[in-house]
Amino acid sequence: MVLDIRPLTGDALKNVLAEVAALRIEVFRDWPYLYDGDAAYEQAYLSHYVESAGALVVGAFDGARLVGAATGAPLTDHTDDFASAFAGTGVALSEVFYCAESVLLPAYRGQGVGHTFFDVREAHAQALGYSRVCFCSVIRPEDHPKRPLDYRLLDRFWRKRGYTPLPDVIASFSWRDVGETEETAKPLQFWMREL
Repeated sequence: MVLDIRPLTGDALKNVLAEVAALRIEVFRDWPYLYDGDAAYEQAYLSHYVESAGALVVGAFDGARLVGAATGAPLTDHTDDFASAFAGTGVALSEVFYCAESVLLPAYRGQGVGHTFFDVREAHAQALGYSRVCFCSVIRPEDHPKRPLDYRLLDRFWRKRGYTPLPDVIASFSWRDVGETEETAKPLQFWMREL
């Protein structure tokens, strides 16, 4: 199956955000995020991409249907969320482009879409003059009761693309896990590569 994968900025980005929100809620409900999302939070979170001049959504379309998306924006547009994680690292946030989420429906996985998502975001970052790109991934305990027996970490995939985890550069975000009643803080490890 051939997907139409393309970068979206400006009005095109704005026009797919409701679909991106629905994908985030559906895909992040699974391990390892276990995110019990809601539309109101998604609308507020994704509105930052409309406000960012350097933001990008990479859309994966099966016909007219959005089946996957990857987002990115300058890290400085996320300073409130991530500045403390980078404190003392010597990394200038103004040099870093942040590859935020990548979400893809299960039926479309295993076809190289993840690589394309990174390729397009890295090219966009380079075109904007960024020298580094980063992302973060949730850290879950090895013995978490909801961890699937067949789950494979994506570390190998990320390392093949040139990313390495940044020692002690860990952010904290809170969300409600599926089946829980309260939000709890989760650690997120930053990974980075030079362009």
